[in-house]
Amino acid sequence: MRSKSAIAARRTPHPVFWVIAIALVAIAVTLVARDGGQGAAYAQPVQTAGARGVFAFSGQLDKGSHGVYMVDLDAMTIWVYEYNAQKNCLRLAAARSYRYDRYLENYNVCDLPPEAVEQMIEEQRRYKLESNETP
Repeated sequence: MRSKSAIAARRTPHPVFWVIAIALVAIAVTLVARDGGQGAAYAQPVQTAGARGVFAFSGQLDKGSHGVYMVDLDAMTIWVYEYNAQKNCLRLAAARSYRYDRYLENYNVCDLPPEAVEQMIEEQRRYKLESNETP
């Protein structure tokens, strides 16, 4: 059977825990006082204009074929290179501008060139303007 003094001695925290707690409070106070409570993340870059440039990522094109997808956000184009394992080379599989595609509201078809999409968008805009002008 344990004595009451042994149980009471266990309930009091070790002095190391008090030192750690006081050090954590001091660090927190210093951080809050230094940045004025703003919570700035110093290691993260801030982007004001959004992401730009060319992004590339790999993916599977079909059951036995893999490729590299590339997106140019500035030129609004996407293109895909297919990897040919027999020839050990990349082949341009597809390329397209999505400049006008992003304005389509409801459309799904494979054989639609970007010029036709541009015309559809212009017609859609004209229709909306005309419908807003009529009472």
